[in-house]
Amino acid sequence: MMKTILIVEDEPDIQELLCTYLRDAGYETAAAGDGVLAVELFRSRHFDLVLLDVMLPKIDGFGVCELIRRQSQVPILMVTALDGEDQQLRGFGLDVDDYITKPFSMPVLLEKIRVILRRSGGAGSSSLRYRGLEMDLDTREVTAEGRPLDLTAREFELLHTFLSAPGRVFTREMLLAKLWGYDFFGDTRVVDSHIKNLRHKLGGDYIETVRGVGYRAAKENP
Repeated sequence: MMKTILIVEDEPDIQELLCTYLRDAGYETAAAGDGVLAVELFRSRHFDLVLLDVMLPKIDGFGVCELIRRQSQVPILMVTALDGEDQQLRGFGLDVDDYITKPFSMPVLLEKIRVILRRSGGAGSSSLRYRGLEMDLDTREVTAEGRPLDLTAREFELLHTFLSAPGRVFTREMLLAKLWGYDFFGDTRVVDSHIKNLRHKLGGDYIETVRGVGYRAAKENP
């Protein structure tokens, strides 16, 4: 099924270029030139990914992201001309999936979209079970011993990564590349911080530290 992308960009030439390029790449697109229209469009139909510029009239990209996150965990790729760390951290605090900075190449944009959609695709079984944990990949709900957990999108993807391959050790670099994007230049300590928060919410010894290497969900005994 063709994936649908909402392009939120206020510069008409760039908006048209993005729409044309992504359609040629096999995606269906819809476009909005300001934050208010973007939110209205998002609420009116299904989208598989939002390509969201930061600098927008009426409501900026961060405001749009916050409104979307109140109702959906749809993947969001934020486009910005601002390369500052504070701006990126603000976006990641709103569960933005990745950033791309203007000016960017179209092939790089296409690859980022492909990677994000692959991560969020939920192919295969619609649920995962591990010890007392259960993950529903369709509704993105997680329970521990029947207790519902309130996970962020990043925490959900971290847990999904571990439970999809019990026993496999993931280095911090592997997790950073997988969940934050292959060219995200960040401190690997961000992985440790997310693991710490996830462990606290799980309330059990589900994720093991492999000293000097990384993390894993221990392989269950047969």
